[in-house]
Amino acid sequence: MARIPLDHEPSLFLRIMTGYSRHKYGKVLDPGLAMMHNRRVLFAWLRHETAVGKFRSVPPTLSALAVMGASAAVGCSWCMDFGYWEYHHQGVDPAKLRSVPQWRTATVYNEAERDVLEYAEAMTATPPTVTDELVDRLRQNLSPAQLAELTYLIGVENQRSRVNAAMGLTSQGFKETCSIGG
Repeated sequence: MARIPLDHEPSLFLRIMTGYSRHKYGKVLDPGLAMMHNRRVLFAWLRHETAVGKFRSVPPTLSALAVMGASAAVGCSWCMDFGYWEYHHQGVDPAKLRSVPQWRTATVYNEAERDVLEYAEAMTATPPTVTDELVDRLRQNLSPAQLAELTYLIGVENQRSRVNAAMGLTSQGFKETCSIGG
């Protein structure tokens, strides 16, 4: 159950925001409803997510694994659920998305993908456990620009996952609306 109320007094602003969310995602996003209690927070979040959504230097599968790996490490069920939906729509292999929580034993990943998942986990640890050896392995497959983007995506997902988990937000059933299934 959400720790921040998701209900609001009816208003034109609420209708606009919920209408946009339903149009774009098919549902009203719970993080948006939680953040609507403080418009400055809401607008900062929206601006930031819009900017991050324009990143394109890292291949979609590696971006998905970085983000999903971080949210799995934090334990944010809302982020994992939405991530399945989002990356399914970007054409990422559903088997790779399903296997993120068990990436160490899953057979669906190549070495570069395993390195990304290890990096996401190492960045998410407190304190971070990133090693020079791991970054050297990543640099064999990523340019400096791609490594910077990947690192930022993992940091952003840490923020998202920790905020959503702290607010008590849980799965909204996005995964069930795509062909990934259980």
